[in-house]
Amino acid sequence: MSVQTLYTAATGMQSLQTKLNVIANNLANVNTIGFKRGNANFEDLFYRHEKLPGAQDSTGQLTPTGISVGLGSRVSSIQTDYSQGAFRSTNDQLDIAIEGNGFFQVLDPSTGANVYTRAGNFSINSTGQLVLGSAHTGRIVQPSINFPPDATQISISPEGIVEYRQPNNPTLVQAGTIELANFINPEGLLKLGENLFAQTSASGTATQNLPGASGSGLGILRQGAQEASNVEPVEELIDLITTQRSFELNSQAVQAGDQVLQLISNLRRF
Repeated sequence: MSVQTLYTAATGMQSLQTKLNVIANNLANVNTIGFKRGNANFEDLFYRHEKLPGAQDSTGQLTPTGISVGLGSRVSSIQTDYSQGAFRSTNDQLDIAIEGNGFFQVLDPSTGANVYTRAGNFSINSTGQLVLGSAHTGRIVQPSINFPPDATQISISPEGIVEYRQPNNPTLVQAGTIELANFINPEGLLKLGENLFAQTSASGTATQNLPGASGSGLGILRQGAQEASNVEPVEELIDLITTQRSFELNSQAVQAGDQVLQLISNLRRF
């Protein structure tokens, strides 16, 4: 029936609208530090089976194929692409990029639990603690790293060792170490916004270790750099065009179904 055509095409339009929203979010975050692009995946819906494969025909023979009519599609998941973003040199001693796997750990003051990020734009708050982003956010790097008021020439090694100098003291003083966290299923992390992720039962429990530690699978740190978004604008625009055209094709299927219904409703006039 043509009514089914309307509903089936509508599911395709709804799914494609979700994909358009994902593409729009990717493009909106093309300049967001540490952003990881999303990718919408689709699956077909259940089928109306008019004849099952292997059913006997009138002569007793088994039919090689059946008659099954699909009822549309839906979004099955929106995966996060954690591939490495490009490095952008900033020459800021508190900017850090992760080369490889892993997340920075910061404390969420509202929940008292750790949250995770790939953004490495750090600063120092009024009490000398290393925090994520602007100092007023209160998201303290874990484990905590503290600097005295006269700290200068902060050095962060690829292995996460944080050191600084003080006036009239040529010796480097160690302030602490930056540990990274990793997950068995990072795609299961919950996106919180503000470049933050939260642990879930799907992601598994975070495992912490020093950057580049043997057997940890963690990357190393690069001081004076930021990891750019891994969104490729050209690919997103191509995806946008194909999605738009697919949406138009589904809308044409709705129009075709409507025209058939109109013909049926006008049969009494012939």
